[in-house]
Amino acid sequence: MGALSKIEWTDHTFNPWWGCTRVSEACRNCYAETFDKRVHGIGNEHWGPEAPRRFFGDKRWAEPLKWNARAERTGVRERVFCASMADVFEDRDDLIEHRRRLWLLISATPHLDWLLLTKRPENFRRMLPWFEAMGQFDEPWPHVWLGVTAETQADAARRIPLLLATPAVCRFVSVEPMLEAINLTDLVRPMAVGVHGHNALHCDVDPEDDEWNGAVLDWVICGGESGPGARPMHPDWARSLRDQCVEAGTAFLFKQWGAWAPAGDSDITMLLGKKAAGRELDGRTWDQVPEVRRVA
Repeated sequence: MGALSKIEWTDHTFNPWWGCTRVSEACRNCYAETFDKRVHGIGNEHWGPEAPRRFFGDKRWAEPLKWNARAERTGVRERVFCASMADVFEDRDDLIEHRRRLWLLISATPHLDWLLLTKRPENFRRMLPWFEAMGQFDEPWPHVWLGVTAETQADAARRIPLLLATPAVCRFVSVEPMLEAINLTDLVRPMAVGVHGHNALHCDVDPEDDEWNGAVLDWVICGGESGPGARPMHPDWARSLRDQCVEAGTAFLFKQWGAWAPAGDSDITMLLGKKAAGRELDGRTWDQVPEVRRVA
């Protein structure tokens, strides 16, 4: 998992380690856990609180340096999803050293945009490198985008306020797998012009620094579940989320239907498989990406 990622919303994936522990309903059919078992075999996997994590050598860690050099040479920024086979913000003692190495790598690759997606935003303030002791913080790094997974309304209500209260140049939400209808306007409200120069879903949060009041969601990613045991996503759930983003001017990306998709023009979903289901929503592919304010 490296260059030329097959994930629609990133150019690369980078995994500083493999392994995680299930924390919510989205984890029930975790593709990463399934892949890990297929690669290493049952009994040698890296999932669960007692399982070891798989770490990598210098060759793996050198890959983003090559991507960064190319991006600097071409002038075209490249996005890196970190991590598809782990959660950077998992709280384990054996990850501390490797997370510090990750921050050094991210700092050394300013021509890449690093996308950090987590189900554990409660750990942002203890683990992000721009936070210091006692909760004080410096300016967020200009090439780190922070995101949370929100598969249900309850998960959205729990995780999104923590994201909005955390300084970041770009904040995004991955509603994948989408397991029920989700109303983001219960958490955020539309504003006329977002702080990044576009309309965005907006919330008046109250972090420790008043500069970050008026935080926004810059990007919403939506997708259904794929793989064995996949649960269907009702078309109206995806449409509602899209409409919320369109009304607020927030970038919206529809990643996939997953294993289930509407049957023709009806709202009845059928088990088709990921490839056959495709990723068109009402006859259109939605691939919007936010324009992020750059710090000089």
